[in-house]
Amino acid sequence: MKSVCIFCGSSPGHDPVHAEGARAMGAEIARRGLTLVYGGGAVGLMGIVANAALEAGGEVHGVIPRALREKEVGHNKLTRLDVVETMHIRKARMAELSDGFIAMSGGIGTFEEIFEIWTWGQLGIHGKPLGFLNIAGFYDPLAAFLDNTTRAGFMWQAHRDMAMMETDPAALLDKMDAYKPQTQIKWVEKEEV
Repeated sequence: MKSVCIFCGSSPGHDPVHAEGARAMGAEIARRGLTLVYGGGAVGLMGIVANAALEAGGEVHGVIPRALREKEVGHNKLTRLDVVETMHIRKARMAELSDGFIAMSGGIGTFEEIFEIWTWGQLGIHGKPLGFLNIAGFYDPLAAFLDNTTRAGFMWQAHRDMAMMETDPAALLDKMDAYKPQTQIKWVEKEEV
């Protein structure tokens, strides 16, 4: 990987442990010489992860829609900031720029972004790794839900395994570096038409 996309909250959350995790992730990305790609905001975990990477000497490439630039307070000290017209263009551009994807703590926007990328991987649109930085057990309920989805027959185990989960930024990036794309087809079974 030469670049990694971070999806995370535009809020810092109530527990400072989430900000600590974002700082650790940004610093680790920079330490490895990777480019951090993210949503371009200067607030919340978005701003924290970007600032940590910049402070550690890393390159940070933000992508933000024009309409959100003021709402999310677009970061003005990035290596590069692309201002685009729509959320769809933002996500497509971030996917194009990135060799891997990580969801840190966040809300519905974070979930939507990582699940879309995961769906694209499941469909074979890309073969890039994706993971969840599970800060303070934030994603434990999601992991249980996904395991249940697999047991219920709505997801192949191979597709469940595409989503790596770690509590430590270095461990997650190591797993992502070793990732081999899945070759399992998406459909669990074909029905007679």
